[in-house]
Amino acid sequence: MANSGLSGPYTLTAENIDLIVVYKSPGAYALGHLNSEGGYIIDYVGRSDSDINNRLKSWVNKGYNSFKYGYFNSPLSAFEKECTLYHDFGNNRNNKEHPARPVNSYWLCPVCSFFR
Repeated sequence: MANSGLSGPYTLTAENIDLIVVYKSPGAYALGHLNSEGGYIIDYVGRSDSDINNRLKSWVNKGYNSFKYGYFNSPLSAFEKECTLYHDFGNNRNNKEHPARPVNSYWLCPVCSFFR
């Protein structure tokens, strides 16, 4: 199984997010759960182009109980990480579509060059 390279897992609560995700920054994340062997199963991947803390809080009480996350130094880096997670964990996700790029950007997926 691929390694996400993200920090966590942590319990997905607003209080926990504020304690752990302390910087307003672009970021990528994975939502999921622990399996019976204690391994982390990624159910959904996403990103924020500006505030990973706020984006994660939008998922509280939406059916996921834990998260992993990573800060990235630019929206492009966060997009590229989200794409990589999307491809690496494809069999375990609730994501139905390839990650979208921001409007008016010409970014390509680093894995499949989607948007060419």
